[in-house]
Amino acid sequence: MISSPVSNFRFAEVILPLNLPQTLTYGVPIELQEKIVVGMRVEVALKGNKFFAGIVQRLHNESPDAYSVKPIRNILDQAPIVNEKQLQFWDWVGQYYIASPGEVMNAALPAHLKLMSETRIEWADRTDYDSIPWSNEAFLALQSLLLKKEMTISELRQTVGAAYLPKVLNELIENECVYINEGLEQSYSPRKEKVICLAQNYTEEGALHQLFDKLQKSPKQLSLLMAYLQMNKKQGYVLRNELLDQIKATAAQLKPLIDKGIFEVELRDVDRLQYIPSEQTGSIVFTEAQQKSFDTISSNFIEKGVCLLQGVTGSGKTLLYIQKIKDCISSDKQAIFLLPEIAITTQLVNRLRAYFGEEMGVYHSRFSHNERVEIWEKVRRNTYKLVVGTRSALWLPYNSLGIIIVDEEHDASYKQQDPAPRFHARDAAIYLARLYQAKVLLGSATPSVESLYNVQQHKYGFALLNERFQGVKMPKVQLIDARSLDQVYKQGIRLLTPALQEAMTMALHNGKQVILFQNKRGYSPFQICRTCGWVPQCSNCSVALTYHKSTDKLHCHYCGSKVRVLHHCLKCGSTDLVSKTFGTQKIEEEVQMLFPKARVARIDLDSTRGKQQFSQLLDKLNKQQIDVLVGTQMVVKGLDFPNVTLVGILSADSLLNYPDYRVNERAFQLMSQVSGRAGRLDGEGQVMVQAYNLQHPVLQWVQQHDTRSFYLNEIHFRQQFDYPPFCRIIKIICRHRNEQKAIEAATEMASAIANMEGITIQGPVPAGVARVRNQYVQEVWIKCPRDSQILKQVKESLRVQRMQSLGKKGFSGVQIIFDVDTV
Repeated sequence: MISSPVSNFRFAEVILPLNLPQTLTYGVPIELQEKIVVGMRVEVALKGNKFFAGIVQRLHNESPDAYSVKPIRNILDQAPIVNEKQLQFWDWVGQYYIASPGEVMNAALPAHLKLMSETRIEWADRTDYDSIPWSNEAFLALQSLLLKKEMTISELRQTVGAAYLPKVLNELIENECVYINEGLEQSYSPRKEKVICLAQNYTEEGALHQLFDKLQKSPKQLSLLMAYLQMNKKQGYVLRNELLDQIKATAAQLKPLIDKGIFEVELRDVDRLQYIPSEQTGSIVFTEAQQKSFDTISSNFIEKGVCLLQGVTGSGKTLLYIQKIKDCISSDKQAIFLLPEIAITTQLVNRLRAYFGEEMGVYHSRFSHNERVEIWEKVRRNTYKLVVGTRSALWLPYNSLGIIIVDEEHDASYKQQDPAPRFHARDAAIYLARLYQAKVLLGSATPSVESLYNVQQHKYGFALLNERFQGVKMPKVQLIDARSLDQVYKQGIRLLTPALQEAMTMALHNGKQVILFQNKRGYSPFQICRTCGWVPQCSNCSVALTYHKSTDKLHCHYCGSKVRVLHHCLKCGSTDLVSKTFGTQKIEEEVQMLFPKARVARIDLDSTRGKQQFSQLLDKLNKQQIDVLVGTQMVVKGLDFPNVTLVGILSADSLLNYPDYRVNERAFQLMSQVSGRAGRLDGEGQVMVQAYNLQHPVLQWVQQHDTRSFYLNEIHFRQQFDYPPFCRIIKIICRHRNEQKAIEAATEMASAIANMEGITIQGPVPAGVARVRNQYVQEVWIKCPRDSQILKQVKESLRVQRMQSLGKKGFSGVQIIFDVDTV
């Protein structure tokens, strides 16, 4: 609901897109008092003549005592672009995750809605300019100014070159040929296309029949007319380029129709988000098990705002989500379908189009800035009833939210890492839903320990879907002793055990597909000198370099630097360097060597950097143009490949021996999820797990698909050692190029809360990777009891101490970062 303007408010609290600790108060001029509304963008000045577009957070009559206010210069919107519930949500995110209002605004708004001033130069209409002895570069700028009358500094830089910019600018100013102005520049520009329209004379049926007769001797022009009529009937408008593409015509063949006055060409604003109708119409028929789970969810929603749906892989949870969304839309409310990563949206969106058509929008970071503005507006205007997206979809301006679906709710990708605010989308979704009195449905085959605990404490409702769709069997999980690799080592085979090779041979012979999972990209995660034990390290980060065969270089996966391959040890000079462990590139090579006729592909961060690369790989897999897919955890995330019958997990030990209290949870979830890709169509799935420690309890739970035993064991461990969900953890990260300053800042942060009762402080200690991008990293870990008052006091003390530490001489360059509920 949009607020109505209220007169006589003399001051406005304005959020600026800057890392300021609070909002700033500005005066509202009398002529704007009847127009200004909370949620509008306003133009304000800061630091002299620097202008920004800020969001009005609150209107009031309380004059600040500490400083004299500057007036708001202008209102930039006719209606609020941010609603009041959004502002409440921003405030909660900022308070809970210790982020400034500007940091939240920067995360929430599309880039093209955040405006900052751009210095402009305007021609001063000097008439005797031709008598001035201009330099060549300044004369070039002068010609542009005479033509345009004004230019931004960016445009001037492009015209004369960055090296000549200061000289040219001084020359123009000294000769009094330009004025300097600061003003806000609109970044968003609508997409304009040439649209073909049929002239008014031919819109009546009789005139159109005569036109058909007239064009009988011009078959290409007649084809263009017929194509136009078909396209216009289908979509309401016809783009010039699309019309030409439709019948493979040229501009020269279209021109006579325009010259004769049959077609007219208009330049119009068009939608960047073209709706492509689905070829199928979705219908929902539940199995008995699905219907039972759906009814349980509905009954839970009567009393509880959140329900957890635990459904085994391949059980058809998505159908339940779709029905809940349909129910929501039918009650004239909007819905959000959250996914942990962009990758999953590719496959899911095509399926959802069949049910929701053009009422559905998609939102994530791979859209252009202009596209994101258009999605924002479609949500604000209620054109989109359903938004499918990653965590950023929570920031959109919903009018009446009815339900939020959080699929794969256990996934760590829901936690924002950089930049601030470092919020958890699952938890933030629950708060956002509460603002709208909406429901939240969490779904996963392997729910997080926190969510299962909230079910146990009766905070969440619970529904179980423990059989696959249409009774398909769960895959059989076989544990393979990795020591059997010794049998094939002399043949040059180092990664695939004989049992896995045999199973792959059988699957490929039967025309089935195989997925091999290894959670390390690259070719060889590190090299080591067998003489002295030296390992090549990144010069900027305290991590080993990874060899990538595609570039034939050593890569740092933290700062992105690359160095040439080393053939001798830089410490002792030995040439006895060997590769240890293995990444996806190495696996791909070995599979190709073992199965030369197989079509092998790889899915990891390196192979899917392009906007369309991931969807193209998925399309090939679905069309069975790939026989063996090698991948990292990107292949785990809820994807459905009906022809995959064999999954191989190549190094389970590496998942089980990571120094983190969540290691068992992460390993269980990853292995269970990747196992779920096998046998989803016919139940003939097989999973082979290579490991040295076959007695590890997590492997036994994965083999038995036993989530309950895993949870009971894990929750006992968490309670015994006071880990979440029995406490809250805040991680403080301090970074600086000078190690001593990083340590001192971290020590001060720990000391600020050292005397508070009920909390436990660990550190400061060097981070797991103690130096990243040539900055030393120190960490402080704080355990707080689940007491909102204590948590609030801790956060406030940390805010104050950070301001004091950064205010010290020589410490302004220290980065102090808070990560609340770190994962």
